Amino acid sequence: MIKGLVNSIESFGSVDGPGVRFMFFMQGCNMRCAYCHNPETWAKELPDTSESMVITPEEGFKMASRYKAYWKKGGGITVSGGEAMLQMEWVTELFKICRKNGVTTALDTSGSPFDPDNAEYMKKFEEMFAVTDLFILDLKEYDDARHKKLTGCSNRNILALARYISDHGGKMWIRHVLVPGVTDQEDDLKALSDFIKSLHGVDRVEILPYHTLGVTKYEKLGIPYRLEGVPTPTDEQVRHAQEILHTEDYQGFRS
Repeated sequence: MIKGLVNSIESFGSVDGPGVRFMFFMQGCNMRCAYCHNPETWAKELPDTSESMVITPEEGFKMASRYKAYWKKGGGITVSGGEAMLQMEWVTELFKICRKNGVTTALDTSGSPFDPDNAEYMKKFEEMFAVTDLFILDLKEYDDARHKKLTGCSNRNILALARYISDHGGKMWIRHVLVPGVTDQEDDLKALSDFIKSLHGVDRVEILPYHTLGVTKYEKLGIPYRLEGVPTPTDEQVRHAQEILHTEDYQGFRS
């Protein structure tokens, strides 16, 4: 029996996919992004909180389906993290149940577990891909060296995931968190823009302004916060990044 480690849930998510979404935030992540606002999801073990739970896909769907009346205009279920692809078999089984019941699915992922050179992994991924209506892919940096400095991981396999989704008829929203002095380099944004233009199936591109709402969590967990003193971006900086990425060109599959 497959059981998933769920850090927390949100009953009425409105930004992570079309319409109103029931959100599962899965436990565990390989990345250590400097601006992450959910460091409590990093560990592969569940924290001892009232929100965390170990559940089967069937239990997860039953929990979410109580809110089905609110899933109008394309709403449904989104699985996020942490990194949901670390629990891919659980996600696959949940999404299969959703497909049988006419519920739309979205996977919010950094893409870091994607392993295109591993045949056994790809067989499992293809099974999940077949029942995923939308991938919400967080492209943190286009330059690999900058990506490693920011997250501790390479992005070569992440870009390969975007290309796979594009080549196999999947749908994507692409997000980029804008951190002044860290992820706002013009050359990197232009390279990212060119990459996105080369993809098929991109229905939305978003700039997410960096914020410091998670700083208190680092203090509580005793983890040094690497972006101490970094300001949030101005409206002008956000608009400039939006212009470089041509976010207005991607109008499909809106909430």
